[in-house]
Amino acid sequence: MNKCLSLVHLIMICWLTSGMCAAQGDLPHARIVNRSVDPEQVLILHLRPDYVSSVRVLEEVSSVVLGDPGKFRAEHSEAEPQLVFFKTTSGKAAQTNALITTRSGREIPLSLVSLGKSDQSEIVDYVLNFEPPRSLLITSNHSSFVVGETRSIASADPPESPPGANAAAKQQKQLLKAERVENPHWEGKLLRVAVGPTSEKEQQMTVAFALLNASSRTIEVLPPQVQLAGTSKDKHRKAIKAEPVAIEDYWLTTRKLAPGARADGVVLFERPSFKESNERLLLAVAQVEEVDRPVLAPIAFVAPVAGGGK
Repeated sequence: MNKCLSLVHLIMICWLTSGMCAAQGDLPHARIVNRSVDPEQVLILHLRPDYVSSVRVLEEVSSVVLGDPGKFRAEHSEAEPQLVFFKTTSGKAAQTNALITTRSGREIPLSLVSLGKSDQSEIVDYVLNFEPPRSLLITSNHSSFVVGETRSIASADPPESPPGANAAAKQQKQLLKAERVENPHWEGKLLRVAVGPTSEKEQQMTVAFALLNASSRTIEVLPPQVQLAGTSKDKHRKAIKAEPVAIEDYWLTTRKLAPGARADGVVLFERPSFKESNERLLLAVAQVEEVDRPVLAPIAFVAPVAGGGK
């Protein structure tokens, strides 16, 4: 009898041990990643089905945009203003991009990659922490206990602006004033967008635009986007694609508008070399809380020639 019980116990131990080994073998290669902030670098976030990955940024998050919201999900709570959670909703291999925008306007681009459930050795980034850039300089928006040279306020010289800063700011103001939309043709309802004068130099286009808050509450807008949108050729003419056009720079008087307030801006981008007859060049502007519902305003694909005939 004792031999039978011992045999049963041995079988149970082997079964439990093999089950634990199999479970551990199914676990992914989990890791915590720390990266410095680099505006010119796109980081890859490795995801896996049934797992969640968190991204912690240095300041409060205002919006999160997904390239493919059908296969990935992003969650952000005001209780954790610096955290964004990402999950893949598909068991198959998938990838897309994501853009995190903070309250100060900083944009953090990410590439989301999931190899699906088939790859048992897949890396999963449990946590991605963004660290301040490593520099010997102390930025003005962070307090410090380091005391530098003390000088008398009365004899102190006024702080000098960085070389070219005043010229750049002056050029920006002149451009916004010169390109102001005087007779806007508004698109949209609560957030209204109007495109104004357009100029072109060696395929680099400069497009003026205006924003108007026609709602009864304060709204905040995201940086402007430009896209090349096409429609199908059937009788229903449903939109079938919207390809983003890279923006080189933009200026906007303000991104936060009170009720009835207006903002003026200019966007610079390189125009595509050509387009199909059923495609249009569009300026897209969205509110931070309605990123999936941007207001679209058409842009002339070819800018008018200055001094040309009517």
